[in-house]
Amino acid sequence: MKPQPPVTRIRTARASSSVAGVKPHTKDTKNTKVAAMNENQIAKLILDAAFLVHTKLGPGLFESVYEVVLAHELRKAGLLVERQKPMSIEYDGIRFDEAFRSDLVVNGRVLVELKSAAALSDVHAKQLLTQLRLSGLKLGLVINFGEAHLKNGIKQVINGQIESAPITDVAL
Repeated sequence: MKPQPPVTRIRTARASSSVAGVKPHTKDTKNTKVAAMNENQIAKLILDAAFLVHTKLGPGLFESVYEVVLAHELRKAGLLVERQKPMSIEYDGIRFDEAFRSDLVVNGRVLVELKSAAALSDVHAKQLLTQLRLSGLKLGLVINFGEAHLKNGIKQVINGQIESAPITDVAL
């Protein structure tokens, strides 16, 4: 008798289980919760994930490494993450589709700019504020993974007002 080759299983989206009349046995309440989250709740999850990534990887890697790993952690937490999202602007009556690229846009509500530098400068927060104004988003985070202690490399930038309380209870 010949040994059988190992079976490889590919995980597919939940929606595919409804093919051929088979319905999922539970409702996807995680996506419902994600849609109802405000900017500060999303930011807390982003910062929790950033601290986890920094603890596991440490400082000193390229920004792109932190970007891909942080995006992975946020998706594991059930958040919708867009990497290197082209952001459009309108200038002089003309729409420019790729005026700039955002490192991460989380749940379509929070813009995250990642750095891997010795220290943040004032220009990083100013750039993020400009990106927030141009995109119409309210909250952005600059996260510098180059710091020995990540808490020293985080800046919250607000465009206008956010309807909720400030960020609290960030896991360190």
